Amino acid sequence: MILSIYQIDAFTEKVFGGNPAAVCPLPYWLDDKTMQAIAAENNLSETAFFVKKAQKYEIRWFMPHGEIDLCGHATLAAAFVLFYHLDYKSDVISFYSKSGLLKAQKTEQESIILNFPSRPPKNIHIPILAFSAFNHKPIEAAASRDLILLFKNEEQIRTIEYDINVLKKLPYLGIAPTAKGKHVDFVSRVFDAQASVVEDPVTGSTHASLIPYWQKKLNKNTFVAHQLSDRKGTLTCSIEDERVLIEGKAVLYLKGSIYLP
Repeated sequence: MILSIYQIDAFTEKVFGGNPAAVCPLPYWLDDKTMQAIAAENNLSETAFFVKKAQKYEIRWFMPHGEIDLCGHATLAAAFVLFYHLDYKSDVISFYSKSGLLKAQKTEQESIILNFPSRPPKNIHIPILAFSAFNHKPIEAAASRDLILLFKNEEQIRTIEYDINVLKKLPYLGIAPTAKGKHVDFVSRVFDAQASVVEDPVTGSTHASLIPYWQKKLNKNTFVAHQLSDRKGTLTCSIEDERVLIEGKAVLYLKGSIYLP
């Protein structure tokens, strides 16, 4: 069996920026073990698989060590492949996932707007481990799937250092230090201590929590956000009722074939 594979840099306008994701269009669903093996072989933060069902698509995402319930940059990458490499005709794609209906809309500026469920985090006491996980001290915490940690300013986010052994003890998929931005609305970084790459370059799914979090802080509904990883990413964000809209661009890095027995 031969499968097509694409590697896309998402939330960027240039190769070697943003967040890389693999995309594998499938004629039908493979067994989970095979998809997990492909994701491990790719060794990227996420590999997106999708299958066409009528005029809609089912989508799943696998990290090298397991399946994830929602992934923004790999969904952006999958939409980019459909729009620009698989001759998808409409301007809107409907994806069905373990997190419900997701939509991706192509714009005239060649960006893609993701329409995701909002995941508002609830304020919690700062976990004791969070004080020893980083070289700077958080001043507030909130949690949903991911742990949101508020820091004093952008410089602390930019210069943050972490202790991976402490991060591994925190019971959250992602740990997201964030602060108000100097030139944008807010900045962040995102860490997953269980992943092969501990710092995720640009994390769309965590913004499903960061956007409603900063909506309350800033009392506004539209934002420009920077994720301050080495590869950097820019996200144009908004919130409408119980949905978040996350806009970004993507570029093709490679296209190839997977040969399965």
